Amino acid sequence: MHFFKSLYLQDRFFYAILGIIVCFVMSFIFPNFFFITKLLLLILLTFLFLDIVILYATRTGISGKRETPEKFSNGDDNAIHIHLENYYTFPIDVKIIDEIPEQFQVRDFSILKKIPASSAIELKYKLRPTERGAYTFGKLNVYIKSILGLVSRRFYFDNKVMVPTYPAFLQLKKYDLLAISNNLTMYGIKKIRRIGHTMEFEQIKDYVTGDDLRTINWKATAKRNQLMVNQFQDEKSQPVYSVIDKGRVMKMPFDGLSLLDYAINATLVLSNVILKKQDKAGMFTFSKKVENIVVAEKRSAQMSMILESLYNVDTDFFESDYGRLYADIKRNIKHRSLILLYTNFETLDALHRQLPYLKGIAKSHLLVVVFFKNTELDELIHGDATTIQEAYDKVIAEKFSFEKRLIVSELKKYGIHSILTSPENLTIDAINKYLEMKARGLV
Repeated sequence: MHFFKSLYLQDRFFYAILGIIVCFVMSFIFPNFFFITKLLLLILLTFLFLDIVILYATRTGISGKRETPEKFSNGDDNAIHIHLENYYTFPIDVKIIDEIPEQFQVRDFSILKKIPASSAIELKYKLRPTERGAYTFGKLNVYIKSILGLVSRRFYFDNKVMVPTYPAFLQLKKYDLLAISNNLTMYGIKKIRRIGHTMEFEQIKDYVTGDDLRTINWKATAKRNQLMVNQFQDEKSQPVYSVIDKGRVMKMPFDGLSLLDYAINATLVLSNVILKKQDKAGMFTFSKKVENIVVAEKRSAQMSMILESLYNVDTDFFESDYGRLYADIKRNIKHRSLILLYTNFETLDALHRQLPYLKGIAKSHLLVVVFFKNTELDELIHGDATTIQEAYDKVIAEKFSFEKRLIVSELKKYGIHSILTSPENLTIDAINKYLEMKARGLV
């Protein structure tokens, strides 16, 4: 039974059969052609039998292995490696059909290759997941053919392999060394020169040989009639929280990912930069209530805790409760912190409904509201209108775009910082803002 399940007749065989059928039909017109047709049929059956014997002469004709990452990075290209080894003493043609996870909705995946005799090859293809969760691979099907090409033999390997998909952790490597060296200008990140110390004042003390003359406190020196200097200590780590709105406004899709996924990816990368800068990174999400809380700390396991907390975050389609958010922040975050709030406001009225709570948060903390441009409107705004309907659509699109800029102005009026960005630039713009505030001494 296994033999018949693994045996597949190929197109070359059916073409040959079709040709022989035509020859049999011709034999009714030319009787002498009948013998030649029977001879051709016998030759075809002989080659068919020979092809089967060649492919099935050895029990293990080929070995295969699919190598997947330990986990997928959401929104990034993840490499899948396939290793094949040919144990036959002749070259074979292979067709690889990998049963990739159903989330990708790919039903025509195949790779055609030729493997030399007694040798191995390494293949690679990439998958880009657009949602977090468990991705299950099916069988790695490998169909092999000899030079005759009348039949193929099927092998399959690595059935039911599950790979979890996490937020875009691959982006951490891209910004890791750059965050340490501050060499972020190549990604469009501003480099700001800070005037003064990266230290905070501790006390005034007597001058001793070796003290920096630039730290002399002349007023204290005049009072004591001896040299006095200011003593500084290293800045203490500041808490930085990423707050993600997981209400229905964050379900809007862009390039396969939702706004929530972009916010999650940016939170992961920014948290890594924050820790590299010796600050404390924390996060939580909110909608009807505050969840997925990771308290801002500067410990070695902090990134793992943030990654695990972000893994299962999803939109719940509720209207987000900013009153609950304000109450939780007031009750649980006692020290002044930098809070980056990832949300989305489409209209000025939507902002005004939540503005009292944002102002309340901004009184005790340094608040940055991060929201998104509707980039799909750009084509309407910058395109030429040729009909009345297109002109109407263009005016409406410009109104929405202008209202986004009004939101920025309204927040600025109450001392609330903001980032208005496109989804693909969110990570860079968020890092920019954090580094800018740190350079200005606001954090």
